[in-house]
Amino acid sequence: MLSARKQVVFITGASSGIGKVTAQYLAERGFKVYGTGRNPKRAKRSYSLLPMDVCDSESIKKAIEGILAEEGRIDVLINNAGMGITGPLEDTPTEEMKRVFDTNFFGPIEVMKAVLPSMRKQKRGLIINITSIAGYMGLPFRGIYSATKGALELITESSRMELKGFGIEVTNIAPGDFSTNIAAGRYHAPLFENSPYKEVYQKSLELMDSHVDQGGDPIKMAKKIHQVIQMPAPAVHYKVGAFMQKFSIVLKRVLPSKIYEKLLMNHYKL
Repeated sequence: MLSARKQVVFITGASSGIGKVTAQYLAERGFKVYGTGRNPKRAKRSYSLLPMDVCDSESIKKAIEGILAEEGRIDVLINNAGMGITGPLEDTPTEEMKRVFDTNFFGPIEVMKAVLPSMRKQKRGLIINITSIAGYMGLPFRGIYSATKGALELITESSRMELKGFGIEVTNIAPGDFSTNIAAGRYHAPLFENSPYKEVYQKSLELMDSHVDQGGDPIKMAKKIHQVIQMPAPAVHYKVGAFMQKFSIVLKRVLPSKIYEKLLMNHYKL
């Protein structure tokens, strides 16, 4: 394994939230960190922040080519960029669903595809896909978000097997609720006055936002990512969050599906 000081880390969505905290944490520990943001602002940072949009293949290519020209390699890719979406399925515009899939699912795949040729050439590399505990279950009024993160979980599993022969490790880390600005960046389906979901959706929105406000410190995710980077053979999946959030995944595996559904409905006051 390369020493931490020599490892080059590329992390998407590093201008705020978990991505920003992780980029700072790794840079302070000697990693050479390149982060990305759609509209990076000039500020004093311990890492480089490049303009890139995971939905724009040309910007992905430009960012990666720039890092390779500067460093000669990318040792670790952290696919962190993403966005939230809430709303009843019936009231959520299909174009907004597609936009979130482009950001949370197809975007990370495009970044992986752009980084893989150089990783295969160097015969080593690590890809960490940041998913979500929400990706393990279909949550009411968050079904599209759950679907994007669940899909990325499965891509992690399949690509991990495809790439192992090239010396490339792939894993995912699924966070629960953390205190970040994700709620402000979500797409919220409108609260239509004549919608049959208006009252229950409003209550669910308030509950979701309170979960984020009361969420954990994003430094926990940064520490887990740092730990995984140092592992010679990472596991397939990791979960980081409050005990009950992680335990909810266990409950889904062991409980009859209708009982688990009832637990979720009670939790969301449906």
